[in-house]
Amino acid sequence: MLTPYYQQDAEIVTITREQGSQFAKKIADDFNPLHDVDAKKFCVPGDLLFSLVLSRYGVSENMYFKFEGMVDETSQLQFPEAADEFAVTSNDKVMLSVKRDGETSQCPTLIESLTKNYVAFSGTTFPHMIVPVMGEKEVMINPARPMVIYESMAIHFDDINVKSVELETDTPEFEYEGKRGKIILKFNFISEGKKVGRGEKHMLVSGIKAYDQQAIDDLIAYYNERKATL
Repeated sequence: MLTPYYQQDAEIVTITREQGSQFAKKIADDFNPLHDVDAKKFCVPGDLLFSLVLSRYGVSENMYFKFEGMVDETSQLQFPEAADEFAVTSNDKVMLSVKRDGETSQCPTLIESLTKNYVAFSGTTFPHMIVPVMGEKEVMINPARPMVIYESMAIHFDDINVKSVELETDTPEFEYEGKRGKIILKFNFISEGKKVGRGEKHMLVSGIKAYDQQAIDDLIAYYNERKATL
């Protein structure tokens, strides 16, 4: 599933603008302008890095991912040998740090279902989750410069010995002070109708403004127009 979205030469993995953008739009349903091919500050989707880690190292009972740097088309990614703690680096700079413990599953159907379902969930965060959870506190992102940064994520399995999972959305959280805040998107892992684990995605928001329904309507309309045309 991931083969079209990166290339490897010896120990170096690179991702072109086209590959990162296509993954965002075709796989993650993510139309963040940061992932546009012609973006001034292009950024490879964090979900693609997450997916590459799962494909290489498997799924552990507990996993924590922290996004340390913005990966672009110039990044030369190196994935180290498997360990309880490791970092994906580019030119000795840490781009993604990973911690894990517990039993690890290399089951290909579990890895693929977790990848597909998590990435699909992640792509729906805007506007379906971010707008309502911020709106409850009568604030919103800045429509002129929407800055929402993927900070970290964590997953936990009560039962790792399953063949596949689906994701079920749980109640999100949002806290802010001034123009900065954090959104925590929560989800559960479901296998054959039973909850087998849970996870969280942490996102940082800046440029927070007072809620304006017309501005939100215009932003969502613009977002949907991009989806229809790109």
